[in-house]
Formats: sequence, C-alpha cells, structure tokens
Amino acid sequence: MDFDDAYANAAYIPGSDAYPDKWAQAAAKFRAECLCEIDLPYGETARQKLDLFHPDRLAKGLVVFVHGGYWLRFDKSFWSHLAAGPLAQGWAVAMPSYDLCPDVRITDIGQQVTQAIAMAADRVPGPIRLVGHSAGGHLVARVMADPRPIGWQRRVEKIVPVSPVGDLAPLIQTSMNKDLQLTQAEVLRESPVHLPAPKPAVTVWVGGDERPVFIAQAHALADAWHCKEVVVPGLHHFNVIEDMADPKSALVHEILA
Repeated sequence: MDFDDAYANAAYIPGSDAYPDKWAQAAAKFRAECLCEIDLPYGETARQKLDLFHPDRLAKGLVVFVHGGYWLRFDKSFWSHLAAGPLAQGWAVAMPSYDLCPDVRITDIGQQVTQAIAMAADRVPGPIRLVGHSAGGHLVARVMADPRPIGWQRRVEKIVPVSPVGDLAPLIQTSMNKDLQLTQAEVLRESPVHLPAPKPAVTVWVGGDERPVFIAQAHALADAWHCKEVVVPGLHHFNVIEDMADPKSALVHEILA
C-alpha cells in the first residue's frame, strides 16, 4: 500500500483547494456576529489559546471541539462557525488551538488539549461533550482513555470522534512522519485502539465517501472500544464535520443526546 496516497484526502475531494478559504470566511463571519471570548490563554505558547462561544442564555453545559489537520496545520480560527449548532441548543462551545508538529510531539499536543479542556471546564459548569475531527478525533479519544478519570473528566458524558485516526501505526509509513516523528513506543502509548475504552458514551462518526483507510480507522476504534459507529452516506473527509453548524442535524443530535 502507498500510505501517502491512502491518507491523502484532498487529492480525492473535488474542489478541495477551496475548502480552507471557505471555512476561514464562514468562521470569521460567525465570530463577528456571536457572543464569544477570543484567544483565552490556557498555556504558555502563542498557540495555546482557545475561543469560548456563549449561548444567549445560561449554558446547559460545554461542548469542546478539537480541530484536525494531521497535527501539522490549521488552528481554531477555521472552525468557529461549527459552534452554531450546539450554541443554538443552549450549549457553550470551546475551540482550542495547539502547538503543531514538528515543534512538539503528538504526546505533547494531547497534554495541551487536556489543559485546554480543563480551563474551559473551569469557566462553564455542567456536563461536557467532546468532539474532534480527524487528528482532533484522535485527540478527544486519547484524552479520555484513562481508567481513572479525575476532575473535569468526570463531567464528560459523550465523546464523538469524527473521522478519527484511532491507530497511529500506519502514519509511521507516511512521509508526514518526518514531522510527526512517531516511534513504535509512542504509537502504542498514544493510539486509542490500544487504550482502555473511556467510561462515557462514545460514538465514532465517519463519512461513507471517505478514503478507505479512514473508514477502516473508524471501524477499528469502534471495534476496540465496543462503541456505537455511524457511517454517513455521501459525505467525505472535508464535509463530514460541516453538519455541526446545523442545530437540527443528526450530528448535533448525537453530540448532545
């Protein structure tokens, strides 16, 4: 198998080049119109900041969305509009950025996401839902794969990894690993498929038109954790997360149920 090709999403999505600009524009417009706190620091580096979006009433709880980009690209500013769905249902939404490889390792990113969630949880009381897309799906799964939940982890009621990378092992065989710097030891330590299933409910969500390896990754995580899996027909890796912006979508229902 050509692993670089297998994990190349953009090459197989028509009009893929237009997506980042579309996301960024929609996100900027949304931030200008909603009630939000921007660039709240949760750590020491410039990227360790989060945006916190507030509903127009007392929040029912907190949704945390962790972005993807193979731990190599993007930041929170591309995804603000995805807060619209949970916000309309009365939930606050936190979106962190984090340092990227090769400046840090995937293990370090997981620790930063844990800090970000803890900081947001201190600001918003009530139950917590965790959502992540692609690499972000890996991260929200990884931060909860602890047999002894403490603090904010006890408040988490649902985890929804969307198109997650549950097994990091294949990425060692990609050219990305020059920057990811994955080792076999880190793969075993940081891959959710090798870790205990968390106590909260988990739903693995993936598009039916995604690359075969992402469908296989979703199956592997659902099988390892014996959890619910939803394959959405007709959606690919870039648009599978867009329904989070729709308060009436099946994805938002699943996150908040």
